[in-house]
Amino acid sequence: MAFDGFVTRALVHELSEKITNQKIHKIYQPHQTDLVFLIRGFQGNQQLLISANPTYPRIHLTTRNFINPAEPPMFCMLLRKHLEGGVIEQIRQVDHERIIEIDIKTRDELGDIHTKRLIVEIMGRHSNIILVNPDTNLIIDGITHVTPAISSYRQVYPGREYIAPPAQNKLNPLEVTQDQFFSVLQFNEGKIEKQLVQQFTGMGPSVAKEILVLAGLPTRENVWNSFSNWMDKIRQHDYLPTIIVSEEKTDFSVLPLTHMAGQMESFTSINVCLEQFYDQKAERDTIRQKVQDLSKLLSNEKHKNEKKIDNLLNDLEDAKKADQYRLFGELITAHLHQIKKGDQEANVINYYDENQNRLTIPLDPLKTPSENAQMYFKKYSKYKNSLDYIETQLVQTREEISYLETILTQLENASVEDIDDIREELVEQGYLRDRKRQNRKKKKDPEIEQFISTEGHPIFVGKNNRQNEYLTHRLASSSDTWLHTKDIPGSHVVIKSREFGEKTLLEAAMLAAYFSKAKHSSQVPVDYTRIKYVKKTNGAKPGFVIYENQKTVFVTPDEKLVETLRRKK
Repeated sequence: MAFDGFVTRALVHELSEKITNQKIHKIYQPHQTDLVFLIRGFQGNQQLLISANPTYPRIHLTTRNFINPAEPPMFCMLLRKHLEGGVIEQIRQVDHERIIEIDIKTRDELGDIHTKRLIVEIMGRHSNIILVNPDTNLIIDGITHVTPAISSYRQVYPGREYIAPPAQNKLNPLEVTQDQFFSVLQFNEGKIEKQLVQQFTGMGPSVAKEILVLAGLPTRENVWNSFSNWMDKIRQHDYLPTIIVSEEKTDFSVLPLTHMAGQMESFTSINVCLEQFYDQKAERDTIRQKVQDLSKLLSNEKHKNEKKIDNLLNDLEDAKKADQYRLFGELITAHLHQIKKGDQEANVINYYDENQNRLTIPLDPLKTPSENAQMYFKKYSKYKNSLDYIETQLVQTREEISYLETILTQLENASVEDIDDIREELVEQGYLRDRKRQNRKKKKDPEIEQFISTEGHPIFVGKNNRQNEYLTHRLASSSDTWLHTKDIPGSHVVIKSREFGEKTLLEAAMLAAYFSKAKHSSQVPVDYTRIKYVKKTNGAKPGFVIYENQKTVFVTPDEKLVETLRRKK
């Protein structure tokens, strides 16, 4: 990623203009590594996101809505104690590094004024957010603790002296002279791009390559002129933040990167640029992490149930031998006078066979003939009684597998909010332990995603079982049309209209196929019927229904059409 020293400089410059001398009203910690500051002042309400995410560390203003935990984490509580109500005095970059210091003037419980310093270190997987007392340079706390076992050079936990990350002994590119520039670069050795990165603070590979491309022929003077022109724009804060999307990767910079082939989008604000670049990436990363844990749990449960099916089918085969065990018992009883203890088998006439053929019955030589007969009668009784139980268990286990497959399918199309709903459902169904039951708040009705058919009719799609239940049994009217993939796990879809054309029906069916396990298939069967014919049976899993009077259409999922039909918020 291109969060280098130049981006940090541009960001600090813009944040200084937008939030300096403004008040920190609220502090939230929506995720383990992320903080959101609600800032109030003459520019209105603004949100500052600070993230020590090891994959996407960043800091920028954001307009995104976040879901906060019911109980704030300890670090969030500590920041509220020290910083809420404080005024942002100064924001600065440290030595052209990816380190930002934010000084905040606050009052303590006695009303005395103090300054606290929030240090944001954008250092990849070593990123951190640290609260420091600048008078003593002692750490109050950090979002990530670094113990002596992790680093012998610097530790991050309460009471330790704050030590900056190790110096890289590089030159500040904004302060270097032409003589210094020529002295540190070995033009005869080549790899000038790599040397630029190695010699100058905050210089990333993308910027180094751009400087060389703009230089043309890589002579000493050309490279210096290109380097100097780039640095002049940075010194003057003459930025044009740009996102570049190419086949190989997506990148961003404070100035256009002309050497990258791809689609470019420029912004007047580095904050807006960063939000657009990181927002979807960070959300996908968060979703992937949450989905990975739940998918592993559900896949393990599914595997256990599939194994249970195999065992039940073996038991069923044994149970079907019940009548044979009764026959063995009766024939042994009828031939007691011919059998003696110690015999390993009995060859007797089968009186129930019309041809009176002889039958060989295995015996336990340690049992008497009577005990062998009783053994077979007990087996008969056991397996006869177990037949109903096994068949019931087979039905329930198959339903369980179908339910787990449905949840796994829902995870493929889930947002962060959808995953939280699914997690809560798994808690209610006993798959997960509820760690927050005491703090659980009554949930609002779920928001159902709405699409608009090309004929103008609203189509609603449930993305999880909570949404499916609400959509089918509460939001929809009896005359609305309900759709679901035939015998395939998927979403409930409702056309919220009494009358509509065939095009709307096919588009709704396509949405049902797209949000199902058959998303990547063609000619997917989709059932449709009126809501009044859709019922939930007692004891059924969430989202499971039975329906009648259905008809079936066959459609192929089309992602482009899905985006066209999606209602813009």
